[in-house]
Amino acid sequence: MYVRPAAAAAAALLGFTLTVLGGTASYAATGPGPVPGPPGLLGNPVVYAHRGASAYAPENTLDAVDLAMRLGFDWVENDVQRTKDGELVVVHDDTLSRTTDVEQVFPDRGPWRVRDFTAAEIARLDAGSWFGQEYTGARVPTLREYLDRVQRNQQRLLLEIKKPELYPGIEQQTLKVLDEAGWLDAWHVQQRLVVQSFSADCVRLVHELRPDLVTAFLGTPAVADLPRYARFTDRINPWHTTISAEWVAAVHGLLGAHGRTMEVDTWIVDDATTARKVRAMGVDGIITNAPDVVQEAVGGYWQG
Repeated sequence: MYVRPAAAAAAALLGFTLTVLGGTASYAATGPGPVPGPPGLLGNPVVYAHRGASAYAPENTLDAVDLAMRLGFDWVENDVQRTKDGELVVVHDDTLSRTTDVEQVFPDRGPWRVRDFTAAEIARLDAGSWFGQEYTGARVPTLREYLDRVQRNQQRLLLEIKKPELYPGIEQQTLKVLDEAGWLDAWHVQQRLVVQSFSADCVRLVHELRPDLVTAFLGTPAVADLPRYARFTDRINPWHTTISAEWVAAVHGLLGAHGRTMEVDTWIVDDATTARKVRAMGVDGIITNAPDVVQEAVGGYWQG
């Protein structure tokens, strides 16, 4: 359940406290790719800020990314779609009505699909006031703007290619923007970037185009089907209600596309009880709208 924006001030205070204490265990994130990063304290799962710290700021905006950074979380997750004129933008739904004022600005353009608007038109929209008055004027960022902000914040990115069936060629285009923004060098590829999708074909294509990239499939394949996914992906990222400790162990029993033990990052977990439950199942990561809540539940600080 989302915490409304009144919680933002408390979250910011918590972020200051965590900074003083030395950060959160999210900095223990195992670096993707062939060069492993440092392990988390006592094996605690990595915490990913879903669409930024989206319990406290409007999802997929730069405000949400910045708040995740202030809270001490370096892994953020986002969603990528494409405009009518071919610009990649960061927005979750394939329509703009839930998270912007598009119905007021363009009342005759229903059903307000992302692909039916140009980048310039989307740039006019308010993507923050639906969440709270303090975010009035927040915009839907382009992917390049988002990448630049994540880079400035020294964060890491779990990038989801959303509904690729609506956007032919979006895999190649996403990789092109990542490359132009400096995100496909060895450092980013090995330590700071994972590309995921609900589409197995999309994940497979990204792996074929850039075999060095870490990829993740969003879903819960049957145990018998897992070896097929292991040929082109490194992680299986399921909804938390669909998994068990036995299923997680089955994923861990396979080597992924880069010859390393496959990982499980589950979503969307926003409460302490569920966070502790999935940690006990052995998941490697937890994707959450409320990263501070989950981090407190799974416990510990990482130190290099």
